[in-house]
Amino acid sequence: MFWVPLLLLAWSAAGAACASLCLAAVRTAAADTDRAHELTLYEAAFLSGGPVRVADLALLSMARQRRLLLAHTGWATVVDPRGRDDIERSVIGAIGPRGQSPIAPVRAAAATTDAVRGLADRLVRAGLAVPAGARTTVAAGVRRVRAAAAAVVVLGVTALLLPGEPGLERPLIACWFALPLVLALSCLALARIEAHPYSRWASPAGQRLLAALPRHHGDHTDDRAYLTAVAVHGVRAVGEPELRAAFDRRH
Repeated sequence: MFWVPLLLLAWSAAGAACASLCLAAVRTAAADTDRAHELTLYEAAFLSGGPVRVADLALLSMARQRRLLLAHTGWATVVDPRGRDDIERSVIGAIGPRGQSPIAPVRAAAATTDAVRGLADRLVRAGLAVPAGARTTVAAGVRRVRAAAAAVVVLGVTALLLPGEPGLERPLIACWFALPLVLALSCLALARIEAHPYSRWASPAGQRLLAALPRHHGDHTDDRAYLTAVAVHGVRAVGEPELRAAFDRRH
């Protein structure tokens, strides 16, 4: 009966992960809200990709207006040191007094400024963003259930490879391990139906507002459409190869 402890481990892993996902889904549903709110570009950026996405949006917005130069070598150079809002001033401050810096550390520093944290707090209070302490909600719960399903498979294969006992058929062992696997897969299927897409940053209300934003894929002549695409999809929405190369650089 060496396989029985493995079966207990499989049930424990699947049960704990599924319970965690269910609790996360219940908490998310309880915090849901239908308040009317018109998202700003910074808010859309945060709900779509978090603090770093906000910094990316500010960098690209300033570059679009020729107030900041983003070189394909991965460096940012300040042209106009007067930021038009707190986020832009945070980006300029992250670049430093010399007015020039690699983009990667600027993104990281700007994402942790008080201006971005204040934006996050406002979205949380509005019920549109997931609180920082609960950042591991449905999305993380789904990852845990997937990991548990993989663990059940590994434990089941291990049990099948152990020396069998007299009178005990391997198909019976496989059936026992199939039960926690079915539990995990069923939980994933329900989460896919009820809670997809899984967001690390946006609450269900925030996701609905993001879904209502106008989509202008490939339109790089309209500033608003261009920046909306960047806010929602990130740097990959940028059509200029040199700008994408600037963000791909690591210094």
